[in-house]
Amino acid sequence: MKINRAVLGAVLTIVLFALPLTSEGQPARSAESVYRIGFLIPISVPDPASAQPPIRRNLAFTERMKELGWIEGRTFKMELRFSDRDEGKLRSVALELARLPVDVIVAVSSPAVQAARTATDTIPIVAIDLETDPVAKGFATSLARPGKNITGLFLDLPELNGKRLELLRELVPRLRRVAVLWEPGLDPAPLKAAEAAARTASVVLHVVSASRRADFEQALRAAAQQQSGAVMVIQSPLFDAYAKDIADLAVQHRLPSIAVFKRFAEAGGLMSYGPDLEALFAKAADYVDRISKGARAGDLPIERPARFELVVNLKTAKALSLTIPPSLLLRAGQVIE
Repeated sequence: MKINRAVLGAVLTIVLFALPLTSEGQPARSAESVYRIGFLIPISVPDPASAQPPIRRNLAFTERMKELGWIEGRTFKMELRFSDRDEGKLRSVALELARLPVDVIVAVSSPAVQAARTATDTIPIVAIDLETDPVAKGFATSLARPGKNITGLFLDLPELNGKRLELLRELVPRLRRVAVLWEPGLDPAPLKAAEAAARTASVVLHVVSASRRADFEQALRAAAQQQSGAVMVIQSPLFDAYAKDIADLAVQHRLPSIAVFKRFAEAGGLMSYGPDLEALFAKAADYVDRISKGARAGDLPIERPARFELVVNLKTAKALSLTIPPSLLLRAGQVIE
């Protein structure tokens, strides 16, 4: 499925087999060639104009490419593909990219990495996967030397959801019931970590599921009906794409909320705690640049985000009649007023 470039940003593509190979086994780029980059993102986007985060993330990627000396449309072109998380559909879209062919695939999320891996074992894959242990999943032999055609950025820190639960408890000390907004089909590790943290904190978790944008209203309504005192949003490209919808519904149902990326707090969610996703997309451009110059994906060490930021939206707190403790505000990297 092709997405309007003016809406969703650009990504490039180049015919792999038409290029000569270097001794490193990667395509050598001539001065006249256009390097093709495929993006694979497991989100169904019936209304592209409303899915703002993919635009911003890809802009971070293209801006970094520009800094590295690339010229969009002249030296690189992007092939952006979206699909829902249906395994068959996602694999089909990944195969489409592989058959173009593209020179490299940037795969966003664990299902996208798995689909790209199934589609090709020769085209380099740069992962942005915030759900998975790449070694345990079989994507890599080791972090220092992945050894296959996959490298990139992985965040296997499910305990961060325990930290988000702690932040909610700090804000609402008498919190006893929390809804967890979850997308079925994701790696279950973050959800299991949240459940473990809830048991330690004597908090009851209610899992409410959403697989598409149309599910959000029912999920948040169910959270309120279950008398949840707050909602925690587990990381998902779908949830990030429609952060404003979820944030607005949380306020409508009087639910304090926390998610992973600051986009959520900027869109009206109460809090976010996690890595800077724009920075991850920019870092993916560094990987693509190195691969284009002959580096093997399997020789490039996998990286993990090391910095995490707390963002608090005071306007939303006021709408929910909540007072943010000074101790929490002091730890916030950004306060939205």
